[in-house]
Amino acid sequence: MQFDDDADLDTSEVRDVRGSRIPGGRATVGGGVIGLIALILGVLFGVGPDQLGLSGGDEPVASSSSATQVNQACRKGSDANTREDCRIVAVVNSVQDFWRTEYARRGGTYGSAATVMFPQRVGTACGSATSAVGPFYCPGDRQVYLDLGFFEELRTEFGSTGGPFAQAYVVAHEYGHHVQNLMGTLGRAQDGRTGANSNAVRVELQADCYAGVWARHATTTPDDRTGRPLLTRLTDDDIRDGLDAAAAVGDDRIQERFQGRVTPENWTHGSAAQRQQWFHQGYGTGDMARCNTFR
Repeated sequence: MQFDDDADLDTSEVRDVRGSRIPGGRATVGGGVIGLIALILGVLFGVGPDQLGLSGGDEPVASSSSATQVNQACRKGSDANTREDCRIVAVVNSVQDFWRTEYARRGGTYGSAATVMFPQRVGTACGSATSAVGPFYCPGDRQVYLDLGFFEELRTEFGSTGGPFAQAYVVAHEYGHHVQNLMGTLGRAQDGRTGANSNAVRVELQADCYAGVWARHATTTPDDRTGRPLLTRLTDDDIRDGLDAAAAVGDDRIQERFQGRVTPENWTHGSAAQRQQWFHQGYGTGDMARCNTFR
């Protein structure tokens, strides 16, 4: 996975609050066993941390306007090729370049969404959240929230091979939820039902498919600032890392790993095979119209 060294990164699409100080120095809930339980319950790649009782009420949270790390460090594509946080900036830029192009091709206008990098805890329109909930998209403020520490947990706790494109897959999946929100389909997951054929699972699989659609076009979509693709190389090994990450967060894999048995009636995100299938569907066709998981 390689970015154009000379490309200018647009850091306005990422808000970095990792340098924020949480007032009062109070302990926060997050990580470890609580994080794993949250993932099993379907928070991973989900929405609305307040819906799972993981909000902190009146406890202090990091402000989303108090740090500028990526603004200072992430200037060029060369930075994205050497720094993890700059890579996330570049992926966000690439994903949104694609969706702007795709919406324009279809006669519409894409509404951008920022990604917020946070440390341990952050306030959102969906409630205050800790890193326990994993990456998530909040439809209330149309932002993606990400603690970079999740990527290490994805590898060490969930058995993913990791790699830069595994990270890119996670980001692209969350922007798949943003696209669903713009299209009015995201709300289907909020009917309270679980199971292999539930709307919750169908929404997640569609977001996987949308991530694959982006990946298909990533190396040919021109960047708004240069007219050249921001992502210049994506290999078969990269795609395998993405597929491996998709499988690692399949409901069956998570349940087997952390509760010792598989209970499909509690699924909220789909099996490992389903998640790989729908990412591959998007990547193989490059057509968001082929991502209708609700049929």
